[in-house]
Order: sequence, then C-alpha cells, then structure tokens
Amino acid sequence: MSLAKRRAAAGDGGSSNVFSMFEQSQIQEYKEAFTIIDQNRDGIISKDDLRDVLASMGQLNVKNEELEAMIKEASGPINFTVFLTMFGEKLKGADPEDVILAAFKVLDPEGTGTIKKEFLQELLTTQCDRFTPEDVKNMWAAFPPDVAGNVDYKNICYVITHGEEKEE
Repeated sequence: MSLAKRRAAAGDGGSSNVFSMFEQSQIQEYKEAFTIIDQNRDGIISKDDLRDVLASMGQLNVKNEELEAMIKEASGPINFTVFLTMFGEKLKGADPEDVILAAFKVLDPEGTGTIKKEFLQELLTTQCDRFTPEDVKNMWAAFPPDVAGNVDYKNICYVITHGEEKEE
C-alpha cells in the first residue's frame, strides 16, 4: 500500500495538502523559522521552546497563561506540518493585492495611484482599527509621501501582499 493510501486509510489524508499552499522557497523559510523556535530540536514546539525563543528575543517575563494560549491555537502537538497548517489558516484570510488595490482606488477617483497624506492619515486614525500616533509615524517612515504630500498606495499594496523585497 502506498504512503498516500495508508494516510487516507488512517484518516490523515488532509495534512499533506498544506504543502501545496506554499512555494518551495516559502516552505524552506517556514522550516527555518520552525527550527529556530524548536529550541530543544525534538520536532515539536512546546511551551518551553516558546519561552526560550521569546527570552532570546528579550521577552523575559512571559506568563505561563500566554504561552499556553499560544500552544492551544493548535489542535495537538505542533510539529512542522501543524506549524505550516497554522500559517496557512492565518494567511487564508489575507486579502489578495487586487482587493486591497480596489479599496484604495475608491479613495482615488482620478486614478492617480496616490492619495493625499492628510486624507489617508485621517482615515487611518478615525476609522475601524484606528492607527496610534506610533503606527502613523511608522507608516510614513516606511512609505514617505512625495514633496506634494501624496502617498503611493500601489507600493503599500505590494508590500502588504508580497513583503518588502529590498535587503537591509
């Protein structure tokens, strides 16, 4: 019996499709992240692994309840396949670039590809999930307006959906 048939017979047929959700390069990046988090290298991310990796990043006083809540996001032990599945589920709700672009275009009736900084800032600080002054500062640091005060929303959409390409 093939591995696929054995998995299907065991009721484990769905776990392998998670790999089809990602490019090979993305899977490799997630594998590297998993390996960093799996501090004791046993193939499972535990509460202790999370505590250790957070401590290595300067988060020293993380409460047990917080760590337990993170672990409970998974339906069982967090091996690499479960880890990848969790990311797949989180990313499934992410809007594709054209949807985000269409939302910005509503705010750009002339079709210039830009929005006035003041207008965007007002929207971001007064509507829905409101930006804090710190969020706004970070936004303008990442996407500085041009000399006329216009913000290139196509660039914002690209970075939201693809991540920043340039190396630091």
